[in-house]
Amino acid sequence: MDFEYTDTQQEIREAVRKLCEGFGPDYWLRCDEAGAYPEEFVQAMTDAGWLSALIPEEFGGSGLGVMEGCIILEEINRSGGNGAACHAQMYTMGSLLNHGSEAQKRRYLPRIADGSLRLQAFGVTEPDAGSNTLKIKTFARKVPGGYVINGQKIWTSRYFQSHMYLLIARTTPLEEVRKKTEGLSLFLVDIAKAGASLKGRPIRTMMNHHTNEVFIDNLEVSDEDRIGEEGKGFHYLVDSLNSERLLVCSESLGDGKWFVEQASRYASERQVFDRPIGQNQGIQFPIARAHMNVQAAELMRNRAAALFDQGKPCGTETSMAKYLATEASWEAAEACMTTFGGYGVASEYHVERKWKEARLFRTAPISNNLILAQVAQHALGMPRSY
Repeated sequence: MDFEYTDTQQEIREAVRKLCEGFGPDYWLRCDEAGAYPEEFVQAMTDAGWLSALIPEEFGGSGLGVMEGCIILEEINRSGGNGAACHAQMYTMGSLLNHGSEAQKRRYLPRIADGSLRLQAFGVTEPDAGSNTLKIKTFARKVPGGYVINGQKIWTSRYFQSHMYLLIARTTPLEEVRKKTEGLSLFLVDIAKAGASLKGRPIRTMMNHHTNEVFIDNLEVSDEDRIGEEGKGFHYLVDSLNSERLLVCSESLGDGKWFVEQASRYASERQVFDRPIGQNQGIQFPIARAHMNVQAAELMRNRAAALFDQGKPCGTETSMAKYLATEASWEAAEACMTTFGGYGVASEYHVERKWKEARLFRTAPISNNLILAQVAQHALGMPRSY
């Protein structure tokens, strides 16, 4: 059992950290205040090859493992940035890589790798279905040579920053399938080609997240736009969730480390009543507790990532890692906000921006309460609660 990162992983961490130095907190503050997409940062990450890290070398990527992908995103957030702006470019292609045809892979993966094609938009959630993906109503009706799709998606992030849209829809009505997990299919949609059949509408949120509603009106796609077999889209979707959870939880780990570092530094420097506020246990203990929980969550993340990269079952471990990392990050965010006091809500200190971003991951891409239910059922053998 080895708890150390490899030399290559350390080099990746240092290289990403150096790139992030060119996009300091003020850059992210300007994006936040303007509601702007961090285009320059995403392009720099693309040019450096970091967003194609998980794409095999034969398709123009680096062929690295998910552990290395985790380190990349962790370091972005630890540097004060927001990896959510581009994380989907790393994992959304997983369904294509694992289940797409050879022709689809050769057509799309090299362009995703070099950044000329952005696949960041993922259409799963619907207004009336929420986390119950099996109850989605978006329907793809079979016609000669393809499908006609109608429906609506919500919380589709970075739709307007994407060229392609990975979309899941029912191809068989729920009441006609043998198992509820059947009858869903995945489609890779060219947004420009779709034209007026796809309409995105931004959702204003408390953080700079670029998320949207998407309305689908008689969208015509061909059989060649479907990924894998008809009716197996849910299984393909679940297959890609482990990497998504590992990468997202790594952003939370980066956030947690940023909060702990900022809080401990400020508490050591800030003088009130002629002494550093960090000398008071009421300030000191919450920061120390948050630090320990972030470190423990990192070990769970590393355990889950190791299983993933070895091709072993890791669903429970990735879910637990996501839960532990996002809860530890939020604990650190609260400790940091409390340590900074009134200055914590002042934009110039950057705490309030990161605080808002950290809160999101307790809800997305999967609610932590849903993870608790999954662990209770699948790891502990308790009765199903949903």
